[in-house]
Amino acid sequence: MTRVALIDDHESVRLGLEAALRRDGHDVVYSGVSVSAHLAWRQETAAAPADVVLLDLTLGDGATITENVVRLAGESAVIIHSVADRPAAVREALAAGAAGVVSKSSPLEDVLAAVRTTAGGEPLNNVEWASAVASDREFADAQLAAREREVLRLYAAGLPLKAVADRLGIAYSTAKENITRIRVKYTDVGRPAPTKVDLLRRAIEDGIVDAPAES
Repeated sequence: MTRVALIDDHESVRLGLEAALRRDGHDVVYSGVSVSAHLAWRQETAAAPADVVLLDLTLGDGATITENVVRLAGESAVIIHSVADRPAAVREALAAGAAGVVSKSSPLEDVLAAVRTTAGGEPLNNVEWASAVASDREFADAQLAAREREVLRLYAAGLPLKAVADRLGIAYSTAKENITRIRVKYTDVGRPAPTKVDLLRRAIEDGIVDAPAES
C-alpha cells in the first residue's frame, strides 16, 4: 500500500484528494498546510517518510518552492499538484527534484495515475510537465555532444553501461566518462541527474528518448 502525504493550504482540495486516494487503495498518512508542519509531525510521531507527497506549488507560509521540494525529495517522491500556467515555478520545482506535475484542473483519475506511476519508481511524464518545460525559454540546454547524446539514449533506455559501450564500439571507461560528463552538464544548468531514473527524465525532457506510452 502506497503511503501518501498531502500538503496544500486549501482544505477542500485536501479532503477531496484524501477520499479519492483512499478509494484507490492508498494510505493517506498525513494531510496539512505546510512542509514545516509535515516534518514537525514526522519528528513528533517518528513516522516513516511517505512514498509520495502531493505538494501544492505555492503555500501561504512564505517558504520557497525550492526549499519545500528539497526538504521532501530526499526521502519521498514529490508530485507538484498545482496550476500549470507558471512555467518558471514548475521548472524550479523540477530542478529541485520534483518527480513531475499534475494540474489541479486534471481529472482525479489522472492524479491517482500519477501517484501509482511515481510510487512504482517510474518517471512521471504528462502534458502539464511537458507544456511547462517547452514554454519556458529559460529551461536550460545541457549542450550535450553527439556522442554524449548517443550514450545517454542507450543508457537511459535501460542498457547496462557495458552494453552501451559494446553497442557503440567504445571502451567501457569511455562510456563511463561520458555519463559522468553528462551528469556534470545537467547539474551545471540546474537540472541534476544523480540516478539513472533522473537521466531518463532528462533524456525525455530533451527529446533524446521517447516518453513511455500511456497504458
